[in-house]
Amino acid sequence: MTGELPPAPRSGERAYGRRVFLGVVGVGATSLWWGDAAWRGVSRVLSPVTDAVPAGLRAALPSPSQGWRIYAVNPPMPKFDPSTWRLRIEGLVEQPLDLSYEELLALPRADQVSDFHCVTGWSVPDVRWAGVRFADLMAAARPKPSARALAFVSAERPFFESLTLEQAGRDDAMLAYEMDGRPITREHGAPCRVVMPAMYGYKGTKWLQTIVVTDRVIDGYWEQRGYDRNAWVGRSNGYS
Repeated sequence: MTGELPPAPRSGERAYGRRVFLGVVGVGATSLWWGDAAWRGVSRVLSPVTDAVPAGLRAALPSPSQGWRIYAVNPPMPKFDPSTWRLRIEGLVEQPLDLSYEELLALPRADQVSDFHCVTGWSVPDVRWAGVRFADLMAAARPKPSARALAFVSAERPFFESLTLEQAGRDDAMLAYEMDGRPITREHGAPCRVVMPAMYGYKGTKWLQTIVVTDRVIDGYWEQRGYDRNAWVGRSNGYS
């Protein structure tokens, strides 16, 4: 796995924002999963809306606990094999790293309770996370003086997201490997996911595979499709 980031949308691909996403997800929330047949049926009904949505988008798998809704941009969800998984840290670092799952768990542990907010309008309060702070995660890699941001590349291609180093250094930002006292499950991003409670959930890359240290913030999957780069809860994407 290299640090090459997934490409931006092709020239001419239309961007869409929260209102379009809400319209599409509102239909999908009534079913457990949008299979290809169901998606084709919905597309015929909502063609003015879904024409703007990438063909790979499937939405709204309700979780059996706490009202979670699970979104994936390129189903099926990635599978996690603890014997072969590695977290690659590269880019503007003095020492590129490949961390095994055991090595990730051996880093200084952080625990927190925080709310999770989705830009589509739902929230899950008091989620118990455990994982590692980004400062501890990056310490051995030693970012270079020119480093300004982190790009998080998911095993679910072509998804990636970015945070500035300042944002990733917040007290409540972490790379989480446990949720509510258990290892993170496949639908929540196993083996680890970015947790950024002050921002909407689309900034929380799941199924994390690579962290690329960069000299600037690179617009992620949803920003390239019309969402705000800085997804502060209540202060972005049309909320005020």
